[in-house]
Amino acid sequence: MVAPGLLTARALSAVRDAIRPGITTLELDAIAETVIRSGGGIPNFQLEDGYVHTICASVNDAVVHGIPSSRVLQAGDIVSIDCGAQVAGWNGDAAFSIVIPDESNPTRVAERQELADVTELSLWHGIAALARARRLNVVGAAIEELIASRGNYGIIEDYVGHGIGRSMHEEPPVFNFRVRERGPEVKPGLAVAIEPMVTLGGIETTVGSDNWTISTIDGSDAAHFEHTVAVHDRGIWVTTAADGGADGLRALGILPVPIP
Repeated sequence: MVAPGLLTARALSAVRDAIRPGITTLELDAIAETVIRSGGGIPNFQLEDGYVHTICASVNDAVVHGIPSSRVLQAGDIVSIDCGAQVAGWNGDAAFSIVIPDESNPTRVAERQELADVTELSLWHGIAALARARRLNVVGAAIEELIASRGNYGIIEDYVGHGIGRSMHEEPPVFNFRVRERGPEVKPGLAVAIEPMVTLGGIETTVGSDNWTISTIDGSDAAHFEHTVAVHDRGIWVTTAADGGADGLRALGILPVPIP
């Protein structure tokens, strides 16, 4: 799963570099597709029934599943990009959020940036918990604990992480909050996509008229980060990070180990 993970990372990096005021989300979609296909992969979002794009681009109050379109990005927007690649029948899936600079409204930008930073940090805390876990439920507990320690944020509960492998979406579910069930045993061979979705307000969501875009009902901003993580007999490896997750995990006392 390393090859599709790295290709996913390259596509997301290219999209991140292209994000600016004036670009459309459909243009970002074309960039990601070019990277994936030129790298010998297939955009695995296009393998989902009824979806024809390479990325999901969710802006401001959109949490996930935003459809690329002619929408023009504006200064100050918070944009979440979700993407995946399939190579030789195996899958990668990852996401990030970015705030476009806006000198005219530094307060809004700072608030949105803090939301993105907290969401990303919660993802790394969840991954670090997985590295030490016996059961999968500790991942959600670690994510919730970090988010709660940083302020009054909402954690989306209707949409969660998932197993990943031959298909992009597999069992088991990976919760971003505490649950009573212990979940499956964490052991070599487990591969999961951990993806906290966090808001500046409530956690209730609605599906847009396009039947895809998930937005907050109260209009509050949202952020979304995701990585694919593989558990093997020597440790964990973040397949959608070029360094296996070393940079994000170092401060948390975890050293990822390359898959043999």
